[in-house]
Parts: sequence; structure tokens; C-alpha cells
Amino acid sequence: MDILSKVLQHREEERKLNWEGTFADYLDIVKERPEVAQTAHSRVYNMIKSSGLTERDGKRMYHFFGNEIFGLEDAIERLVEEYFHPAAKRLDVRKRILLLMGPVSGGKSTIVTMLKRGLERYSRTDEGAVYAIKGCPMHEDPLHLIPQHLRKDFSKEYGIRIEGSLSPLNTMRLEKEFGGRIEDVQVERIFFSEDKRVGIGTFSPSDPKSQDIADLTGSIDFSTIAEYGSESDPRAYRFDGELNKANRGMMEFQEMLKCDEKFLWHLLSLTQEGNFKAGRFALISADELIVAHTNEAEYRSFIANQKNEALHSRIIVMPIPYNLQVSQEERIYEKMISDSDMAHVHIAPHALRVAAIFSILTRLEDSKKQGVDIVKKMRLYDGENVEGFNQLDVEELRKEFPVEGMKGIDPRYVINRISSTIIRKEVPSINALDVLRSLKEGLDQHASISDDDKETYMNYISIARREYDEIAKKEVQKAFVYSYEESAKTLMDNYLDNVEAFCNKNKLRDPLTGEEMNPDEKLMRSIEEQIGISENAKRAFREEILIRISAYARKGKRFEYSSHERLREAIQKKLFADLKDVVKITTSSKTPDESQLKKVNEVIARLIDEYGYNSVSANELLRYVGSLLNR
Repeated sequence: MDILSKVLQHREEERKLNWEGTFADYLDIVKERPEVAQTAHSRVYNMIKSSGLTERDGKRMYHFFGNEIFGLEDAIERLVEEYFHPAAKRLDVRKRILLLMGPVSGGKSTIVTMLKRGLERYSRTDEGAVYAIKGCPMHEDPLHLIPQHLRKDFSKEYGIRIEGSLSPLNTMRLEKEFGGRIEDVQVERIFFSEDKRVGIGTFSPSDPKSQDIADLTGSIDFSTIAEYGSESDPRAYRFDGELNKANRGMMEFQEMLKCDEKFLWHLLSLTQEGNFKAGRFALISADELIVAHTNEAEYRSFIANQKNEALHSRIIVMPIPYNLQVSQEERIYEKMISDSDMAHVHIAPHALRVAAIFSILTRLEDSKKQGVDIVKKMRLYDGENVEGFNQLDVEELRKEFPVEGMKGIDPRYVINRISSTIIRKEVPSINALDVLRSLKEGLDQHASISDDDKETYMNYISIARREYDEIAKKEVQKAFVYSYEESAKTLMDNYLDNVEAFCNKNKLRDPLTGEEMNPDEKLMRSIEEQIGISENAKRAFREEILIRISAYARKGKRFEYSSHERLREAIQKKLFADLKDVVKITTSSKTPDESQLKKVNEVIARLIDEYGYNSVSANELLRYVGSLLNR
């Protein structure tokens, strides 16, 4: 289908969604689908919930944020469960401004943008449908037409509580256009749109000397005063401020804490009473979510000012820290690069990972827990298995610093440095060393990094380099060992025979001489030591292997080379240690012989086909690992 056909199809779908009718017709819809009369906070909560959620280890992950926000599951859960959910139930939380507080480039603006775009989509669904009095610039709730003295009866009949009063403009229209017959008032379905200023508003303060309060609350249309005769005639007023236009949905208040006080006064009444003052009218009702965002320094300055005390009590602060998981940080970088015009550049495996390791290290606090250094903490946070620690230890570490991640290197800096590397390097491929080099060079250009921080960050780059060295050696090790797959299987079978004899206190029989032999302790330890199995822990490890083998046998499955991850790693490391001299010669020889060349080509092909390298990055990796082994 070509693009014009898709445009026509979309237009037809939009046309089918349109609805107009009388207030009496609308009441029939309300009776059938009460959710159309939900509050703004309830609509936002139901929108988030409608995308689904996954519960894991007692935590809830909301799919609504899943494709854009990475590694902030705890912050998102707190935001939904402590603000949106109670606000949807009309608890007092909804009478507070939602303030997202966190470091730069931490995801605050992305969360707000997602809520806006989500509301636009949700208002086009049946469960998110919104109806308003036709022709009302504030898209007013039609239920405001029900007189105050009849609202208890309405609530008993429909099970819906009405809040707010009819606006001055619609009060006049009801009398003049419809003769007080509320059943005849025209109602239409509306669709939220930030561009068209329907149900979504954005207020950004400018120079306090030139900014007008009308940007928030609307203004008098002086060209119509001669026609209507009075400034207090609602027809002579433009209800086009952000608070007017965001009614029924949400308004983003950008840089709220930098705003002039007179702009914030209007928020006091709006949040607490659900109305605000505009022109020479009675208070105007508005049902909307006010969300703002700021950084920690600005927030501390704001609450230190006693003048802001009244507003401070009407704010709910939700910390949005940096992500603290290496794997999720990688996803952030991948997304940022895929959104750019540089997505065609080949980024070697682990190049983004080492950048992520550096970033996460700068954000972590040093733990006082014994035996936990910052690298172990990073691995535990990322869900890796660290010997001697479990999930309870991770929970303890998180409790040690409840709002960890409010400082450190931001993703934009890292992407800027990666971008600089991509642009500068002529070969359309970059590797981990290119990225680390660029991060190191960029520290001198980062204005907000102190000399002490710079020294610490240089140390973190060194740690990331060491982590990469291990990853690189392991990657080449796996690629080389693949060529010796049969040797690996033979070595494993030999090890398992010895383990079985050891655990059962039996002897082995030599296949050639038939002579009985004790289990080969030297062989078993040479393999187990590769993965740090101590002398004291060897029996438990061997018994665990036997239990795994018997479990496979009970299920009628064969215990393979890949059936036990740690054993496979130990076999690979042992084989690689035995092959290290071959690897050294093969990777460092300037004039390799035919057999060496064949081996190199096999390894390169393996790296390209199985591990995501291209020919340039695979050759660079082999040369680098060769240099590491020759040190």
C-alpha cells in the first residue's frame, strides 16, 4: 500500500471515530460505558494499565514504558503505584502537582512525552473515548450541565460522581442558545492532540518581565468588547491559555521552579480545589494532571525559599534517578544510535557495553557492606551471579542508598563521545577501545566535571578497559575452542568419568591396559580452578554435577557439553589455557604459515557468523587479544 492510500485509510478511520449528538444521547453512552466520564487522573492510570504489566519477584513492570524507558522499573512502579493509582481513586494525591526530579538526561522528559503521546492514542480507543460540550474552547465535561441540586440523584442512578461547575461561557450558551434545555446541548467526541491544543498543554516560562499570565489562563479579546459591551461577558474572553486547553487531560509545566511566583499562584487553587481564576469571572473548573520536572539542585533551592511553602505542600516529588544496570544502559545507547543517521555504522560487540560499564560505575555509591567493591555491586545490580552473594544481598545494597543514581555521567555525554568516534574514524566500524579512548579524551571537555571527579572517572575507564580485556579474551577463546569442539567434549567426558569415580569412591580402569587407577585429581583440579572452585568447595561442585547428570537421565535426556554453564566455561578456559601458545603464535605472527592462516580465517569466520563482528572488527579483536596474551 502506497503512502497516499495509507493517508486516505487513516482519514477514513478518523471519520468513523467522530460522534455528535445531544446531551440526552450522551447520557445513553454514559449509562452503557461509565468509563467515558472518568477523571483526567483516572484516564492516565487506565491508559498505562491497558498496555499490560508483568509481575516478577514482587515487582511490577508496566509495558507502557517498556520500549522507551530502560532500567527505571523501580522508579516507574513508584510513580504509578504511589501517584497515578491513588489519584485515579480520587484520593488526595490527585490534588498535588506531580514533580519529576532527577539528573539531566535521566528520562524525565521522555516519561512526560510518553504520557502525552499515549493520551493522544488512548483517546482514539473505545475505553479512552472523551466527550465534550461542542464548541467549548475548554472541551468541558458535558456532565457539568447537570444542576448542583440534582447531582446526588444522578450519582445514585448512574454511579458517577460529578465534580466542577459549568464554565461562564457554557452557562451563557445554555441560556441563550438552548433556552436552559440541557438535554438539547450538543456534545461531540474529542481527540487529544498537543499540536491542536486539545486536552494536552505545555507551558514553558520565558522572561518574567515579558511573559503574560494570559499564556496560562487566557485573555480578554478587546476586539469584541464593542460587540458584547463588557469585559465580563464570557464571549469577549479567549479561553486559550494552557490551563484552559489542557482541561480533561494533562499539562506539562516546563522549568516550573524557575517560573515567576505569580504564575505559580494559579496552581495553588487548581491543584487543591480543581479550579482557577481567569478574567472577571467566577472560578473556572478544570480537571487536569499537572506534571513538571526539574533537577535536584533547583528543587533544593526552591524548598529553601520560605515563600514557596504553600506550593511545596501541594507538590508530590517523584525521584527519577539514572539507570543502574549495565545491560539496560546498553539498550539506551542502542536506541539513541538507531534513532540517528549513523545506524549503518558497524559497532563491534561490547563497544557499547564498556561505555555502559563506565557510566554505571560513575553513578554508584561505594557500599559499606563487607566484601562488596564497586565492580561486584555493578554486577549484582545487573543480575549477574557473584559467588557468595544472593538476591537478598542486592536488596540490602539498594536499601543502603534509597535514591542512588542521582549523580554521574549522563547518557547524552556517552552518545556524544560515541558520535564523535563514529564521525572521526574513517573506517565504518568502531570497537570498544575506540569508545573508551573517546570517553577519556572527552573528560577534559566536560565543563561540570571537577578535577577530583576526573581522577575517579579515569580510574573507572581503566576498570572498564580491564573488564573488556576479559570479555575480549573470552570471545576469542570461545571462537578458537569451537575449532576444537571434539577436544572439548573429550575433555569433559574424561572429567565426568573421574568425578563419578571420585564421588562414588570407585577406581577407574585404563582402557588400554585394563589396570585400575585412582581418579585423576590433578586433571579435575586443573579444570575446576579455571572458574575459581576452591579446594574446600570441590566436593560440593562435583556432587552438584552428578545430581545434574542424574536429573537429565531421569528425564531421558543426555547430559551434553552445554548442559552445565559453569562446567562448560571451565572446560573452555582449560582448553584455551592449553591452546594459549597456539593463539599467541596465530594472532601475532606477521607471516603466518598455511595452517596458522587457516586457523585465523576459521576464527574470523566464527566471530562474524556467530558473534556479530564484521571483518574489520574481528581482525582488530584478534590482534588486540594477541597483544594481551604476549604481554
